[in-house]
Amino acid sequence: MPQPELVIFDCDGVLVDSERIAVQVDRAVLAGLGWPLSEAEIIDRFMGRSHGHFVTEVEAHVGRTLPDGWDGQFEHLYLEALEADLRPVDGIIEALDQIELPTCVASSGSHERIRLTLGITGLWDRFAGRIFSGDDVTEGKPAPDLFLHAAERMGAAPSGCVVVEDSRHGVRAARRAGMPVFGYAGGLTSADRLTQEGAVVFDDMRALPGLLSGLQ
Repeated sequence: MPQPELVIFDCDGVLVDSERIAVQVDRAVLAGLGWPLSEAEIIDRFMGRSHGHFVTEVEAHVGRTLPDGWDGQFEHLYLEALEADLRPVDGIIEALDQIELPTCVASSGSHERIRLTLGITGLWDRFAGRIFSGDDVTEGKPAPDLFLHAAERMGAAPSGCVVVEDSRHGVRAARRAGMPVFGYAGGLTSADRLTQEGAVVFDDMRALPGLLSGLQ
């Protein structure tokens, strides 16, 4: 690949260790909506996807349109869990301190949720002004649109971007954007699933600066 110009980080599961929390709450929410799923099924279906995709899938399964504001009754579950237990991904602060390339965030989450999670973990100031959300594009991951949007806004060629992801949908989106991907397997998605999607897999965030240096 050409000299890297930009490192694009996913947020949930890459910067903040929120996926474990979200999956547990999602399981309770889905059961309440009439669609009980295991944690493994939730990871496979929804991890790395947008809230809009979540709603569409639920409505298709339960056979009805969810009313406006339906999620208000569950929002406190996510907020309370995040505020109580959310931490940065192990090793990410050390990694960010060593990475000299320009960086940004491209997450399927809403801007509001990204601000919340990065704020709780003390990472907001590291990325403020360089944060892109699934709300910014028409098609979320696994479509390439979000990564291409982030590259364009940051003034980088797609071929010069490197993505750090932890979900198969995110890896697939990056590959469709023509970007090499480092797949973090220290979270909920297995190394095999990330490899199958075309990621170079690693399981310790402290190794990331060295991996990036190997591309330069």
